[in-house]
Amino acid sequence: MWTVAPAGRFGNQMGEYATLYALAMFNGQQAYIMADMFNGLAPIFKITLPLLHKSVEQKVSWRIYPLHNWMAEEYKDIKGKFVKLTGYPWSWTFYHHIQAEIRREFSFHDFIRKEANDYLEKLKGSRKNVTYVGVHVRRGDYVHVMPNSWKGVVADKAYLDKAMAYFRKKYQEPVFVVVTNGMQWCKDNIDTEKGDVYFSGDGNESVPGNDFALLAHCNHTIMTIGSFGFWAAYLAGGETIYLNNFTVPGSQHSKVFHYDAIYLPQWIGISADLSPLLNKTLS
Repeated sequence: MWTVAPAGRFGNQMGEYATLYALAMFNGQQAYIMADMFNGLAPIFKITLPLLHKSVEQKVSWRIYPLHNWMAEEYKDIKGKFVKLTGYPWSWTFYHHIQAEIRREFSFHDFIRKEANDYLEKLKGSRKNVTYVGVHVRRGDYVHVMPNSWKGVVADKAYLDKAMAYFRKKYQEPVFVVVTNGMQWCKDNIDTEKGDVYFSGDGNESVPGNDFALLAHCNHTIMTIGSFGFWAAYLAGGETIYLNNFTVPGSQHSKVFHYDAIYLPQWIGISADLSPLLNKTLS
């Protein structure tokens, strides 16, 4: 049996699940998930990997196998019948070749799908040619973690203005569905004059299913940084705009995070404004 050590929060665990699913298939092994992962994902998705009981997990002599956050050739031939993968893998390079299966694993329970679609339908109003654009603005701890630990920035007002302008120009009646863990900042910084912006969800990170479902049921996505926004965009399909090059060159973050292994080639990157961080470093 193979498993993966649950690490991080919702988006991270989706990535760990998908990576385990794909690597176990590559290596001809049966995958199981631990209780923490099951409890986080099963209430939202129709996942199929069996649950590994804690009493069994504790008695197995595991081969611990750390992973980078990108697919490597050696991962296609991992030795061992009792392997526990570790790390924070969520790169598309692990599982995109079986995208249809991964999307099926992350299909929403019917009641969640209905709630999301019903909510979006209410936002439609009198619009005839509505296009829903999910906007995920990751703030919270990242406001401090990015500049202090990773030498990077989070999305600013200028980035969101550019991303939203792209969809306003391309689509006749876009509706922007903003989901965030920094709602007040979003209300202070996102332009609402056109009447096409809706601040949605509750930002409750301990119960993220409803917020995530709203994003995933939109047609297109604007994401900032983080695995939560990535997975919402991946499941939504359509066009995705993401914040690119958001850490200074040579940062510690760049050693563990490869942009080309995280963001799909067809997605549209807008480079971050690093001047606040660079100016602070120079001063």
